[in-house]
Amino acid sequence: MGTEKKAGDSEEIQVLEGISESEEIDRRVEELMAPEEEGNGKKKKKKQKHKTGHRTPEGGFHPVRRFKEFSRKRKIITVLLLAAVVLFGFSRMSGGKKDMGIPVAVMPLAKQDVQEKLTVSGPVSGTDSVDVVSNIHAEITAMNVKEGDTVTKGQVLAVVDSTDLEREVQIAQNAYDLAVANKQEKDKEAALGYEKAVQDFQKASLDHSRNSQLFAAGDISQMELETSANALNDARRQMEGYTVENGRGVADSSYGIQIQNAAFDLEKKREELDNTQIRSTIDGTVVRVNSKVGQFADKVEDDKPILSIENLEQLELEIKVSEFSIGKVKVGQMATITADILGGETAEGEVIKISPTGEEKGGGSTERVIPTTIRVDGGSSKLIAGITAKAELLIREAKDVFVVPTSALFDDGEVTYIAIVQDMRVKRIPVTMGVDGDVVVEVIPADGTVLEEGMQVITNPGPHLADGAAVLITQ
Repeated sequence: MGTEKKAGDSEEIQVLEGISESEEIDRRVEELMAPEEEGNGKKKKKKQKHKTGHRTPEGGFHPVRRFKEFSRKRKIITVLLLAAVVLFGFSRMSGGKKDMGIPVAVMPLAKQDVQEKLTVSGPVSGTDSVDVVSNIHAEITAMNVKEGDTVTKGQVLAVVDSTDLEREVQIAQNAYDLAVANKQEKDKEAALGYEKAVQDFQKASLDHSRNSQLFAAGDISQMELETSANALNDARRQMEGYTVENGRGVADSSYGIQIQNAAFDLEKKREELDNTQIRSTIDGTVVRVNSKVGQFADKVEDDKPILSIENLEQLELEIKVSEFSIGKVKVGQMATITADILGGETAEGEVIKISPTGEEKGGGSTERVIPTTIRVDGGSSKLIAGITAKAELLIREAKDVFVVPTSALFDDGEVTYIAIVQDMRVKRIPVTMGVDGDVVVEVIPADGTVLEEGMQVITNPGPHLADGAAVLITQ
């Protein structure tokens, strides 16, 4: 059978041995090698060269020409004819041989432990964190801390100019004092007024009672009786017009409201004045300082906080789990945490919170993700806030079970199969998948087939491997 070197690998094409499969091949090759004719029908003279070739089984000599001696046109014709000859020879040879089967690669079926894991990355942060901001439009006059400083709750971190606020507090104080004085004055007036109104009512009541008796005896006229009755009603209205607390007349509610408003304003100004002393609300470490002396407290560059403080004694890892995997994650589940900063070491963690709602993944994806919090055990001092770490969650595991590479699985749209070689023929085995170890997966026969170690599993099957098809093992 002839062999043909690929174009570009060599300038020469030679038929090495076994070329004469049939007389048809010899005839075509000899015609190919015949000298070209000139336009007048005469053969071109060629320089004699040392013949190359081989002896045929019949004792003849089979010439071989070098490809580079031909013209461009003849080279093209030569390539085409050689291709036709080789294909013809292959067809002749294959027609007389038995089909050897479909080539397949196999591996022995074996048992091993397998684990299904979920790996998700996210940022590391402190358990408690606070961004220190201010709404006071005044310059920062002192910055008492720097990044990396440990602070306690209530500690003064920075100071803001308080000149304007001190003046505003004094104005608010004066307004409050005035409101209180006004109410006190009105209370006195109301008390005296109410006391007199009560006395007037009591007198009008006695007068009207006496006039009623006199009228009944015919000693006074109807008009006199009515006059006393009107005086009684006027006295009653006058008395009832007062606000009374504990039997004492007091100023009406508007004066109390004025005091409340003034008190609220005063408290607000005092709070703003107190806030010129910017204090920490937690124990922690200053992780960011974004402002400096001379800048306005409420106008930090890029709307950043003046300071950021985190409690680094306890770290957390915030991850976002796909909606397709969140059902496998439970509160209390342990996690193995890795990060470049750990230098190959690992930290341990525990899932402590799973958000009750999902959110958009972003990037144009319709997938939803669920925020999940992992508390990091305090054993690793190398792990710091502000970096990205990777959490590996053990979902489930199986011991000493049959596994195959994921590439060894295929399905027909309804059933998943593995394929083994038995007596040099394909045998499909329907299976269900157990623990998915990403690279390998646990397989469980779905038709009662008993799996045995050492079975030859086809590593990359497909629908073309029909049940019972002949195969040729390549490895």
